[in-house]
Amino acid sequence: MPQKARIFLSSTDYKKLEDVCAQIKRIVEKTGVKMSGPIPLPTKKLIVPSFRPTAGEGTKTWEKWEMRIHKRLIDIDADERTMRQMMRIQIPDNVYIEIELV
Repeated sequence: MPQKARIFLSSTDYKKLEDVCAQIKRIVEKTGVKMSGPIPLPTKKLIVPSFRPTAGEGTKTWEKWEMRIHKRLIDIDADERTMRQMMRIQIPDNVYIEIELV
C-alpha cells in the first residue's frame, strides 16, 4: 500500500492559492499518481471592529475590517518522484503549505 500525503494550503489571496493548487495538479498529472482535491475548506473570517473618533460632537462611528483566510486540502499518493517535484514549486509569500505523510 503506497504512502499518502495530505497537503493543507491556506492563504488570504485566493488567486495565488488556486495557482499553487494548479501547479500541484500539473505535477500529479505528469507523474500519474492518484489525487483527490483540491477540496475547499470553510473560509475563516476575521472581523476587527475599530472606533473612528469624530472631531467635536458627533455620533460614535465604527469601522469593521475583515480578513478572509481561504483553505484547500489535497490528498495524493506520495511516491518519491512526485514529492521531489513538489518541493521545487515556487510558493508565494502569503501562501502557507503543510504536508503531512499519512
